[in-house]
Amino acid sequence: MNARTRVLVATAVPAERDAVARAFPGPAEEVRLPGATLLRTDGGHDLLAAGVGPALAAASTAGALTAAALRGTPYGLVVSAGIGGGFQPEAPVGSLVVADAITAADLGAETPDGFLPVTDLGFGTVTHLPPNSLVRGVVEATGARPGTVLTVSTVTGTATRAAALRERHPGALAEGMEGFGVAEAAAAHGVPVLEIRAVSNPVGPRDRAAWRIGDALTALAGAFGKLAPALESWNTHDD
Repeated sequence: MNARTRVLVATAVPAERDAVARAFPGPAEEVRLPGATLLRTDGGHDLLAAGVGPALAAASTAGALTAAALRGTPYGLVVSAGIGGGFQPEAPVGSLVVADAITAADLGAETPDGFLPVTDLGFGTVTHLPPNSLVRGVVEATGARPGTVLTVSTVTGTATRAAALRERHPGALAEGMEGFGVAEAAAAHGVPVLEIRAVSNPVGPRDRAAWRIGDALTALAGAFGKLAPALESWNTHDD
């Protein structure tokens, strides 16, 4: 990858998109897409508020990828970015997590013997793997912790569910609601994907008093301020 490679950064909501935008000084062009708004920066990074949840995130990201391909200016990397819950104590509030695996935690079937991922049912996929060398570069540039980031359609709100997720996914550090959807869209276009989460709250019992959304948005903005060299030096042939 070089400085001219175009990067699509997909967040869930405008507040996350605007936090990422702090890392890219200068004017940004607002581009309207079907169901979403994109900010086009001078540095080759397009920032998309893709919507909440894996389905809407996938649809919006796919639309942006298709529009870019039709213009003859395809993206070289898609980044799912935002805030999310962190599994304690490995991912404390305010820390950064970069996914070495993006996994759909609740895509499958409940059975009398427990949960079965859709892959055990004989179809689909539940995990996308970001490029190893790019994950290492993000870790070196930002100090983020590498690990599995789970995508859920329902945010965890009990200790029981948090424990069940950790049992099924021992390497999980964080959960969000969009990463797998973004990754599915990227995979359909043959584009590498990355996911970065700033931890705003512990995964477990729902306690709004423990949320630190502002701190997490600040951490997300700081991460992208350090990421440009890692993204520009990464080469797809490194993996």
